[in-house]
Amino acid sequence: MNISGSRRIRLFSALTDACFREKYTFQRLLKDAIAGVTVGIIAIPLAMALAIGSGVPPQYGLYTSAVAGIIIAIFGGSRFSVSGPTAAFVVILYPVSQQFGLSGLLLATLMSGFMLLLMGLARFGRLIEYIPLPVTLGFTSGIAITIGTMQFKDFFGLTMATVPEHYLSKVAALVMALPTLDMGDAAIGIVTLGVLILWPKLGLRVPGHLPALLAGCAVMAIFMQAGHPVATIGSRFHFLLPDGSQGNGIPPILPQFALLWTQPDGSGLSWSLVQALLPAAFSMAMLGAIESLLCAVVLDGMTGKKHHSDNELIGQGIGNMVSPFFGGITATAAIARSAANVRAGATSPVSAVIHSLLVILALLILAPLLSWLPLAAMAALLLMVAWNMSEAHKVVDILRRAPKDDILVMLTCMSLTVLFDMVIAITAGIVMASLLFMRRIAKLTRLTEVPGEAAENTLVLRVNGPLFFAAAERLFSELQARSSGKQVIVLLWDRVAVLDAGGVNALQHYIDGLPEGTELRLAEIPFQPLKTMARARMHPVEGKLSFYSSLQDALHNHH
Repeated sequence: MNISGSRRIRLFSALTDACFREKYTFQRLLKDAIAGVTVGIIAIPLAMALAIGSGVPPQYGLYTSAVAGIIIAIFGGSRFSVSGPTAAFVVILYPVSQQFGLSGLLLATLMSGFMLLLMGLARFGRLIEYIPLPVTLGFTSGIAITIGTMQFKDFFGLTMATVPEHYLSKVAALVMALPTLDMGDAAIGIVTLGVLILWPKLGLRVPGHLPALLAGCAVMAIFMQAGHPVATIGSRFHFLLPDGSQGNGIPPILPQFALLWTQPDGSGLSWSLVQALLPAAFSMAMLGAIESLLCAVVLDGMTGKKHHSDNELIGQGIGNMVSPFFGGITATAAIARSAANVRAGATSPVSAVIHSLLVILALLILAPLLSWLPLAAMAALLLMVAWNMSEAHKVVDILRRAPKDDILVMLTCMSLTVLFDMVIAITAGIVMASLLFMRRIAKLTRLTEVPGEAAENTLVLRVNGPLFFAAAERLFSELQARSSGKQVIVLLWDRVAVLDAGGVNALQHYIDGLPEGTELRLAEIPFQPLKTMARARMHPVEGKLSFYSSLQDALHNHH
């Protein structure tokens, strides 16, 4: 994984690189405008669907795309990333919005933004390289399974008094609710999903989101005509206007600045609330960092440009700290929207700004029409997003071709994400992957015979591989078995790249256990192990331990 981490942290790095260091022409502006409008058309229904999936009214998804989208594009470090609400967050945000309401969710978003900012300033951008592929694939496909399951209620129009929190209980409740299936909702969902699946096969450059929604609305019109009511954004969501009057669907007003704790459902600001929200905020920050940097890496591969990883984290942090004051929920770079941005011809962050302006325009002009969108069609959109996010082809590829260790790590991460949560899954996955990797490396460290003539009472062996804690004990136990009865043991260390405290300890233990009259000679020690031994104050011991610069010297006992 190639991640560019520039030495210097610069605000506006992507914007200055793309628009000031390179000549920004009218032709480039035109390309950015076309790309921005294309992505905006995709973002409007998705932002609403993701807000609904996160347990808040749809306009908050639009506010996120509008406010965070502009701020992150300006401050971030990736010139093609388009930020907004993403599917990966749904599984974290939904429980928070259910337990703490909208104000709690906005406060958690602010806290996660602050954490992202600190991660960027602490130059954590490159640490993403240390998360192995089976771990990222395991938790993203686990999130996709959870999101997909959450959509069945609206997709089939099921009637459920409450939706259980835990996955297995959720599945059981959905199965129990199957007899309440609504034919109208199911027909809309199936037609919308069908268009989304078949559209790419037509080879048209227009994204399939809009045609799919229009097809869903056409089916809704048929059912409405027949007197069959269908669940829509307008029937599910209501809002209060500043004058006190109530409206249905989406309010046709711009995002308003408001303190998070003054939201209608807010319970004020307290230290206990901040403490309660800390785990969720940490999950959001971790996922935001991983998702936005992975997205930037994908875009680098598509365009041949380089992003600035730490600057991208800072941009994401600032965006998530500002947008909650305008009703924005957690935002990060969205891989699907960013890839569409590149394919549509974007040349700079200006396209992401134009996408956000289109979302604002839709809020002001299209709000009454957006309220007619059927919820089953929105669920179909999210099912498609979940399928794309699962990267099923990569999962199958790993199951068929990867080593058993990697398969075990991926399946563990996937199961823990579905059954518990993402932080547990990532932590367990990284620990497991690290331990299995260490075991694999430790097995590579071994003793081999050195060809050549040696005296009868002399054993000459080469140490191949790193002498670290996981390998050292086993290696010196083997050496003890092989060296019994020998008076001189010569170890050639020219292939020991690394020696750690565990290796030093095992070596010292072996030397202490040498029988009287037996000498250990170490030859051709590289710099790192030599430095480690010097720090551990290991000195030559007359008749017991000696060091030589070459194997010949060690064999002929020349000092």
